[in-house]
Parts: sequence; structure tokens; C-alpha cells
Amino acid sequence: MAEEESKSFSVELSEKGGIENKGFVQNEALNEKECNASSQEEIPETCAVGINSAAVQNQDCEVLKPFAGMPKEVLLKFSGQARYRVTREILFWLIIASTPVLVGATIAIVAVSPKCLGWWQASPIYQIYPRSFKDTNKDGNGDLKGIQEKLDHIMYLNIKTIWITSVYKSPLKDFGYGVEDFRDVDPMFGTMRDFENLIAAIHDKGLKVIMDLIPNHTSDKHSWFQLSRNRTGKYVDYYIWHDCAHTDGTITPPNNWVSVYGNSSWQYDEVRKQCYFHQFGKEQPDLNFRNSAVQEEIHDIIKFWLGKGIDGFSINAVKFLLEATHLRNEPQVNKSQNPESISAYSELYHDYTTTQVGMHDIVRSFRHTLDKFSIEPGRYRFMGTEANNQENIEATMMYYGTSFIQESDFPFNFYLINMENLSGNSIFETVSLWMKNMPKGKWPNWAVGDPSTARITSRIGKEYTNVINMLLLTLPGTPTTYYGEEIGMENIATENVTFPEKSPMQWNGNLHAGFSEGNISWLPVNLDYQNVNVEVQKTQPNSTLNLYRELNLLRNNELPIHRGWMCYIWNDSNVFVYLRELDGLDTVFIMVLNFGQESIIDLKAVVSELPSEATIRLSTNFNNTGKVVNTKTIKTEKGEGIVLEYKTRKTVHTMEAFQGKCFVAEKACYSSALNILYMHC
Repeated sequence: MAEEESKSFSVELSEKGGIENKGFVQNEALNEKECNASSQEEIPETCAVGINSAAVQNQDCEVLKPFAGMPKEVLLKFSGQARYRVTREILFWLIIASTPVLVGATIAIVAVSPKCLGWWQASPIYQIYPRSFKDTNKDGNGDLKGIQEKLDHIMYLNIKTIWITSVYKSPLKDFGYGVEDFRDVDPMFGTMRDFENLIAAIHDKGLKVIMDLIPNHTSDKHSWFQLSRNRTGKYVDYYIWHDCAHTDGTITPPNNWVSVYGNSSWQYDEVRKQCYFHQFGKEQPDLNFRNSAVQEEIHDIIKFWLGKGIDGFSINAVKFLLEATHLRNEPQVNKSQNPESISAYSELYHDYTTTQVGMHDIVRSFRHTLDKFSIEPGRYRFMGTEANNQENIEATMMYYGTSFIQESDFPFNFYLINMENLSGNSIFETVSLWMKNMPKGKWPNWAVGDPSTARITSRIGKEYTNVINMLLLTLPGTPTTYYGEEIGMENIATENVTFPEKSPMQWNGNLHAGFSEGNISWLPVNLDYQNVNVEVQKTQPNSTLNLYRELNLLRNNELPIHRGWMCYIWNDSNVFVYLRELDGLDTVFIMVLNFGQESIIDLKAVVSELPSEATIRLSTNFNNTGKVVNTKTIKTEKGEGIVLEYKTRKTVHTMEAFQGKCFVAEKACYSSALNILYMHC
């Protein structure tokens, strides 16, 4: 029977002009032309190997004929066999059955996975005051090329985000915060091409960059103000103008409002014959944000810089954006004070010049514009706000927005900077104030220095510099480091210097501390630069720089510190103790930070579940790193900080004694079996 089927199949092939060759069909109907030498370009000439000569029309041509492929008859012959049909059906139904399982598993993983931390959450922020960072053209002023030249230093610190303070074109009446042109770089810092090159270099290194935005006011040299004072076109109401009496050189302002820098907030303009309003210096007139055209101008400026590649903004002085239109006098702090003698900002309650109704709507509109540029994956645009409502924590928290309407990613936290007395108790109170008032699900942040405040080393003393940095880098949230704090720079002790905290960065022991190779620097370098500089501290294992770097590595590498729970353990006049842990991980860290005098505490008495021993993972005294200590007698010297590490499966945040003392911003749990984080635990 098999022989008959084979003969029948061979006959069919002969009728179709082909031959059987191991189940494939080889076409014999080839034109002689295809075998001629003249057609060799179309079919390469090769030797026929293992081919029946009957398949070749021309015996002199040794070209291998092409196969036509397996015909339908052969496919049907084999596909109908049980071994192929059953296998095919099994695979088909396995695919059908596994598809919903895979889809369901994907949905489940997405549902239980915690939100990934954004780039602005994952790394500390390094704040640079460009004029003092690095001078490359020897004019004594830092510049944009200088920042680009020193990007490796920021990489060395394990920092991924740079904050560049104002570089806009400006008369520099307020250190660049009275802007003459929002779309240009001040020539002191370089050119727009320098700025674009810097942004490209930052991104090439995998870093992010944010910059200042000052929407509240401009310089009086700005073209908008010049047009407004001349009552030109749409610019007439770009600023806040009001009639005021002006006789014999004496101005009678519309009300008692006082500038942040003191004296009246109203300045008479000889050109327009009216007074304009300024919350800051008289050279910095306030924009009129009740004019929709002004708001649109600021949105266009935001788009301009986002188009240049900026990853976000720190929006300055937002609480001043709107003022009351009724122009009533603000209430006096001391009601018995003679109203004519009021000249200081602190002498009034600023009910009509800060945080007015509608101000948050404007800030949210800024957020909306940034969101339009955040659609591209990996290009989220950050927005922080500088409000500094030190006297009103609830007002500060409003800048986070609500659960339904996002505002800033966070308002910058200056409470540690403004702290008056240093102790374990005061640190605890300041940290707790932010954490207990922060809206649920929001992200905290911390700063201990900025360009308008005395440096931490000068403010609290050299002996506490390292322990403050340890606090900054082990608290939950995003820390901000002002340039130079990583090496413990101090204010310059020089007369006639208005802002000693802006002194040039100390890179090495050369002239001008390596800040400039020129003959001058715009501010003197601190006299301690030969001992306090980056180059020297890189070679000192126990230096402030190397401790900062190790703390940052610890923060980046350890999930409990990066995104775990924080629980307050103990505080007194000397020490502040807190714990960092993450559900699912057995590694726990306790920070014991001394902000007073020598202290010995019994942690075992506070947390009975603690093991009897713990290892010092990091210490402000590197010689103690790696030592095993008894948790009943933890000793710290004045200004010493230690990070203790131990293993346990018992979490402190679930203990009844610590309810209300533990906080987490982005809840997450760790699965050691799957090596993933999940949310519902």
C-alpha cells in the first residue's frame, strides 16, 4: 500500500514538472538562458552537489537549481498525523490559558508595587551659588563654565541633582534676584551657549538640574517696567501703581505697608508721577499678578527654560505674589507703638501682603505648565516653592497642594536653618514639627544652609558640623546641601562683607583656594582654606568630605534609610535618637546624634526588643566604625554621631509604645523571596 502511495505521489510531481528531493520539489522548468554565462549576474554559478542529474536541463551547467518549497500536499500529509495535530492543539490551548494568567499577574504586580521614587526624591540636591563656585576666565567671578568644570566633584559626592541659583541678566542689586531679562544669562556668568553646554554636560553625566525662578518682581531696569512707567500699551498695569502725595521731596505712601528690607513698600516714580509697590528693594518693583497678561508672561518664561532642558524650578517668594486690593493698613504687632515710627518688617502683621486668596491658584497654574513638559518618560519636571512661613507651619504645608490637586512637589524646608538653639530636644521638635504636619503621602525635605544664612559651621560650631550632616542625610526625604557644607566651610571673618556665607568655594591650597587663577576674587577666600578644602580632605579618611560621601552612599544603598519608616526613640538636651526600618527587611539602623555634651543612654531600656549588641556602621569618628557596642550603654561625645546597625524581625513601628512616633512618606515592604518592594503589607 505504501509503495502505491509513493508511486502515485511521484507521478503527481512528474506531471507538475518537478522532481522529488527528500520531500521538497525542485522545478525543472528553467530556461536555458538561466544557465548561460551571460546570465551569471542573476544566478551565481556554483557546483551542483548531491542533485539528481535528471533535475538538470543542461548537463554542462552545474548551477544548483532553487527549491520551490514544500507543496500543500506534503504539508497536509504530515499535518494530519496525530503526533503533530495533538502537539499543535496542546500548545494552542496552553497559550490561550496562560494569557489571562500573565495579564492578571502583571496587573497584580502593578497594583501592589509602591510608586517608584522620582529623581528629585532619590538624591540629595546640591545648591550652587554660581558667582562663588569656580571662575574660569580669571575675572574673580564664578561662571557657568566653572560649574561644568567641577561636575566630577558632584559625582564624587554621589549627588544626582544640582540647584543653580539665579543666573538671569541683572543689575545685581540683590545678588541677581532683581531680574532685568528673564530670557538671558548675565554676562558675568557667560553666554546662553555656555548655559546650553552646561545643561548638556549635566545630562550626559546622568544628573538633573533645577534653577531659580523669581516671578514676584523684576528689576526696575527691565523693559516691562520702563514701558509701564511710560504708560505704554498693555504694560500700563504690569506693575502695582497707585497715587501718592509727593510734596517738597516728601512722599506720603498710600498705606503703612513695609518692605522686607525695611521702610515703606512704596516708591515714587518721577516719570509716571505715581508710587509703585515693592516687597523687597526699591529697585525690585512687584509685578501685578492680578493682570492675566503678567501671568501669561511668566508661563512663557517657564516654557522657555524648560525648552532649554531645565529639569525643574525652585520658585522664589511665592507668598508675595498677590496683595490685597483694598490697600488697608496692616495691623501693628505692638499696638501702642507710634504708627509714624514703624519701619521694620517685623513690626507689622502682614495680613494683606502675603498669602492672599488666589495665590495658590497661580502656583498651581505653574505646576500645570510644568506637567505639560513631564509627559515624556523619565523627564518629570520638578517644582519646589520657597515660602518660608516660619511662623505658620500650616501655611507652609498648603504648598504641597491637596490629595486631588498637586501644587509643588515640596515647599523647601528651612526650619532647621532658622532654629535658634541647638540641642537634642530642639532638633527633635523641629523635625517632628514638619513630619506631623506634612499631608499624608507627601515627601519631606531638609536643608541646613542657603545663600542668605550663616553657614552651619559658623552658626552652630565646628564640632557639630559632621553630626548635622549625618542628620541631614539619614532623615527621610530629600536633603539639600549648600555648596561647601560637605567640607565644613565657614563664613569669612572680614569686615564690610554683607554676605560672608557666599565666600568662594575652597578647592585646594593654591591662591584663592583654587577658585580662580586670576589676581582677584569678588569676595575674599576664608583664611582657613589651606586646611579646609576639597583636595586635602579627599586624602583624609576622617574628613568631613569623606564622611559626607559615606553617608550618602549609605543613604543610596540601604532601603530602610532610603525609603523606610522613621521612629523617634529618644531625645533630651544632649541627644536625638531615631530609627530607620523597612517591613520585610531584618536590617535596622539607629541614629544616635549628640547636639550637646557627652552622653550615655540605655537604648535597651527604651526599646526592650533591641538586641543586646549592635554594630557601628558609621561614625563621625571613623575609628569607631565597625565596633560592636552594648545597647545598654551607648556613649557619645560632644558633637558625635553614630549609625548603629542590627538584625531583627520585630519592627518598632508596629509596637504599641511607638504609635504616633513613627512616620513613613512612601510606604513599601520588601519581599526577600521575590527581591521586590510591594505596597500592601
